[in-house]
Amino acid sequence: MSKSSLQKTVALLSAAALAATVNAVQADENTPAVTANPAPVESSAAETKPTTAASPTEATATKESTDPSSAISPENASGNTDALMAMARNVGATEDTKPVEGQTVDVRILATTDLHTNLVNYDYYQDKPVETLGLAKTAVLIEKAKKENPNVLLVDNGDTIQGTPLGTYKAIVDPVEKGEQHPMYAALQALGFEAGTLGNHEFNYGLDYLNRVIETAGMPLVNANVLDPATGKFIYQPYKIIEKTFTDTQGRLTTVKIGVTGIVPPQILNWDKANLEGKVVVRDSVEAIRDIIPEMRKAGADITLVLSHSGIGDDKYEKGEENEGYQIASLPGVDAVVTGHSHAEFPSGNGTGFYEKYPGVDGVNGKINGTPVTMAGKYGDHLGVIDLKLNYTDGKWKVTDSKGSIRKVDTKSNVADQRVVDIAKESHQGTINYVRQQVGTTTAPITSYFALVKDDPSVQIVNNAQLWYAKQELAGTPEANLPILSAAAPFKAGTRGDATAYTDIPAGPIAIKNVADLYLYDNVTAILKVNGAQLKEWLEMSAGQFNTIDPNNSQPQNLVNTDYRTYNFDVIDGVTYEFDITQPNKYDREGKLANPNASRVRNLKYQGKEIDPNQEFIVVTNNYRSNGNFPGVREASLNRLLNLENRQAIINYILAVKNINPSADQNWHFADTIKGLDLRFLTADKAKNLIGTDGDIVYLAASAQEGFGEYKFVYIAPKTEPVPIEQPSSPTTAVEAANLQHSRVDFPVLTAVDPSTNKQASHRQAGTESLPATGEKTSSLGLLGLVMTGLAGIFAFKKRERQ
Repeated sequence: MSKSSLQKTVALLSAAALAATVNAVQADENTPAVTANPAPVESSAAETKPTTAASPTEATATKESTDPSSAISPENASGNTDALMAMARNVGATEDTKPVEGQTVDVRILATTDLHTNLVNYDYYQDKPVETLGLAKTAVLIEKAKKENPNVLLVDNGDTIQGTPLGTYKAIVDPVEKGEQHPMYAALQALGFEAGTLGNHEFNYGLDYLNRVIETAGMPLVNANVLDPATGKFIYQPYKIIEKTFTDTQGRLTTVKIGVTGIVPPQILNWDKANLEGKVVVRDSVEAIRDIIPEMRKAGADITLVLSHSGIGDDKYEKGEENEGYQIASLPGVDAVVTGHSHAEFPSGNGTGFYEKYPGVDGVNGKINGTPVTMAGKYGDHLGVIDLKLNYTDGKWKVTDSKGSIRKVDTKSNVADQRVVDIAKESHQGTINYVRQQVGTTTAPITSYFALVKDDPSVQIVNNAQLWYAKQELAGTPEANLPILSAAAPFKAGTRGDATAYTDIPAGPIAIKNVADLYLYDNVTAILKVNGAQLKEWLEMSAGQFNTIDPNNSQPQNLVNTDYRTYNFDVIDGVTYEFDITQPNKYDREGKLANPNASRVRNLKYQGKEIDPNQEFIVVTNNYRSNGNFPGVREASLNRLLNLENRQAIINYILAVKNINPSADQNWHFADTIKGLDLRFLTADKAKNLIGTDGDIVYLAASAQEGFGEYKFVYIAPKTEPVPIEQPSSPTTAVEAANLQHSRVDFPVLTAVDPSTNKQASHRQAGTESLPATGEKTSSLGLLGLVMTGLAGIFAFKKRERQ
């Protein structure tokens, strides 16, 4: 380091230390106590002012100049210290920080994935704080990991802006405007994230909305496989070279250039066809990364990091697959991979995880064919950590050792990061006001604990609403002359081993939060025209939810196929049918033909008569299904969006019905080929208190899998014909009363209700609760001491250099 550079560093750090001390003292004197509770204040929704994006430095400066609580404080001292040290490192970071032969540096990559707008530790569906999720909880892990090794790069792996009512609120109810920063990226930026990528759910709200979010993200959101169909050029920034100044193992500063790129599954062209058709093309993920890595190296990348919004998949490669993390990690030139999308966890750390069965997968050290890989769960419940040991040899940085690991948030602690809580305050409160709006009542609880083993009210209500809406929408059209059916699936049914992932709506008032609990996704209604033969194939695909049962085996057998995604278990109402699960699946989980001669669907009837294979039907579903690759669906002769969101159709329906009597019409059941067999399944342990008197479900014991219980399914022959579907007497009343339009983005929402005056709400109000403290206190003098210690270290290092 030159003499002038050293003088600049001393002056900068001294001034920063003095300012920090003054600000901290002022904060101690003038700042009121702030709780870290995302539970809302009991007040009406405040007017929202757009938050403009800025560079990380600008954002910090702006916040500190206008909000006394953001001065260096016990909650954010670590972040400000990092900023000061980063400034010190970057002063004169030219020839003085050039790597030298034999130099070694330990680099740590910290990654989040699939946050799905879980900004704070709050469950909007249950309307209460939780300690199992949220970026505010992940941030605690981040700070700890940074203290262990400050040579850090922070990245996010996508599926960031959709997933909870907060995502809906900021996309539809109070949408992000041009120049406004999405609260998710405001929080990521405040935590020091430097790059991210796009997940498939980033495209759910259309390209215009996504572009507004990207413009103000405050960090590059890279993608290398979404292209312009006209020019073949990248639509988004394909990669970013991030130059980092790290401290090597001898205490010297050195520069490492990290190239970051990313991909998204090509299936977005199906999942969001309405938003993307004709506007983008998507390359195979493996081919895209294979081609971009050399370009990144040419651009100066010392090491390369792939943000793969794709699951790990398996060791068999097929071009265009959804999950290709295994293959991406195996490509030459790739130094580290962050995966996601599947909401799974890798590595296990003990070699017992799901992916360890594939060759080259090291579940102890978190590697796939020698490359470190992480998949940090979902919703901020884990943090991905990739550690790289770099050695500068023959004029290049080389990875000489590496390890991938994940860390789980502390579910027993109420500690959350105050910075995130503060940033979330307005959007969180607005979301709370939105989801608490009452739309009707239910005479009994609505749950999905048994939705995978019998016809279930939580799915029935969705199908009832979709049928009600579609019949209004299609009135007077040729399609109205055909039988109208409805398809819906249990979105929350113990999804991916999560015992809390069930719909659970208590008897009493139904609010928007409850409807969101019934219907998680921001899908749009769609209609398909299929014939009887195609309808049967659709149901054959749904039958993959069940394992193949041996009718001659008297020992316990697992009924439910846990590898099958519950959102693909479509229940089609308006017809009756049964599943013979002693027969093999006709299709695999990807919809590919597995057993051509298999037939699980029996006695498929419409109005009590066997369905003619050539008879035509209209099926109302959602855009995800209509644009997917389901057997039967992909052959549909008509495929059209109806524009109203499925969730809004449910809201309108409940407004019209007013009082829901939750019951299923029992239009499907198992065939009697399983009679007398010992069939087992898992659902939430607490569901034992909800077992009815039918005798078809028996509780056995708590499961070794956390939160689950083991149950037995007993075949009982159906006693009654399907019950009639409940329909309101005046179908248009709800639409007129709520003034709701059939528009995906522009429909008005109900007037926000002040929770303090909502006499109908029976749910516990969360505003009086306090959220977590934000960690240990650090004094202002301690910070000053840290800075001075850093200065002393620099002088000592220069002295050693001269010696």
